[in-house]
Amino acid sequence: MTPSQSTAPNAMKTTSLTLTLALALVAGCASSVRYDDPGKVETINIDFGSTDLQQLAGSMTESMSSAQQLNYYEKEGDDKRIVVYSAGVENRTSEHIDTGGIVDSIRVALLKSGKFRLAATQQGQDELAEQVRFQQGSGRVDPEQAKAFGRQLGADMVLVGKLRSIEKSRPRNIEDAGGKVDDVYYQFVMELVDVTTGETIWAEQKELRKTMKTSLFGR
Repeated sequence: MTPSQSTAPNAMKTTSLTLTLALALVAGCASSVRYDDPGKVETINIDFGSTDLQQLAGSMTESMSSAQQLNYYEKEGDDKRIVVYSAGVENRTSEHIDTGGIVDSIRVALLKSGKFRLAATQQGQDELAEQVRFQQGSGRVDPEQAKAFGRQLGADMVLVGKLRSIEKSRPRNIEDAGGKVDDVYYQFVMELVDVTTGETIWAEQKELRKTMKTSLFGR
């Protein structure tokens, strides 16, 4: 066997190994996408996430739907359901949180409960006003079918809320084996205010706390 013949198998093995490693590297760098359960607890990081939104909205909806004090609200007419206008949730945290998502989840749940009627949101009111003006002034809509101002549903109560947070961190230290600890506390408060009297008829508070521990070699 000549030297060139003896080195040929080794060269083939080296080439095969190199190709295998290259394919493994490419596979390791590739991204993958899959669907998951929306109700699954999310713990990717300590920031406000989907699980927090679901817990806050769920607790407020449950409390409001079962509040005994709302049963004493006197209302004229056969339909005794309270008409609620949602004014929004003020974000007083240091994070950029779309609190509209919390409000939307609460509105959907309240409507599904059958115990409340919902007045249009500010966005809905703006769109309604534009549509009424179009029907009244464009000349394109049958006058007998054109809607007019002054017939919209009036809210009995306004739903308002505030979301606050307190954030603290402990730097890396020997007691935590060189790791660090981050902690965030959320306080979510909502209330229903009587439009006529200005009285707060219902109020509820929900608290959340999350802690993240980062090891010595973590970021």
